[in-house]
Amino acid sequence: MRRLTVLGTSAAYPEAGRAASGFLLEHDGYRLALDLGYATFPRLLHRTGALDLDAVVITHAHPDHCADLSALCRARYFAAPRPPRLPLYCPPGVVERVQAMEPSEDLHDVFDVHPLPAAPATHRLGPLRLDTAHLPHHVPHAGVRLSAPGLALAYSGDAGPGPALAELADRADLFIAGATVCGTAPRDPYLLSAAQAGLWARRAGAARLLLTHFWPGADRALALAEARRAYGGEVLAAEEDLRLAL
Repeated sequence: MRRLTVLGTSAAYPEAGRAASGFLLEHDGYRLALDLGYATFPRLLHRTGALDLDAVVITHAHPDHCADLSALCRARYFAAPRPPRLPLYCPPGVVERVQAMEPSEDLHDVFDVHPLPAAPATHRLGPLRLDTAHLPHHVPHAGVRLSAPGLALAYSGDAGPGPALAELADRADLFIAGATVCGTAPRDPYLLSAAQAGLWARRAGAARLLLTHFWPGADRALALAEARRAYGGEVLAAEEDLRLAL
């Protein structure tokens, strides 16, 4: 089984009934959490146990992408017996940000931390290959490509457009892209707009585009329309608990 479950879709903070950024990728029994922002952990528990994850990848240190790493840490820290350390792949600043919420529990007791540098890097995560590259944002940010035979998934996280995005999303089966800006909102070099998400999906030759990271109160139908004007493939708006076969 190869499946992506959307845990959360909101930018900055969760709207009522929603969560901030987060996904669960399942690949033939291997389970990977991709970002764990506010309110994603309870949704994760509806799909898998805290002790059943095989790895976590966090794109950057903003709490709408990493805050619930703290909840995952506590669930594993206080488990009896405590499980082996969980591989955690993240750029600088993530562990420090989450550790600041933990006065007594050391994240390094729970996670085997693998820093993601600004330079392009490749890691092996079970059956998956993880490729990362720096994308423009307000803090160090890793764009992500996860691949295996017959599967390629790319994720822009919360970043703006950059040359590495085309390579990360090159012919991806699914390109998950932020749509933080849409309508008449001013463009920001550190964020993707829905229209830019469509443009980069077209440039990369991605098979499907999944829009996410919607600003609270945003018109998601408008974001879809703007992305579709730039990209002729299938465009979806992420919704909490949406499950996509890969």
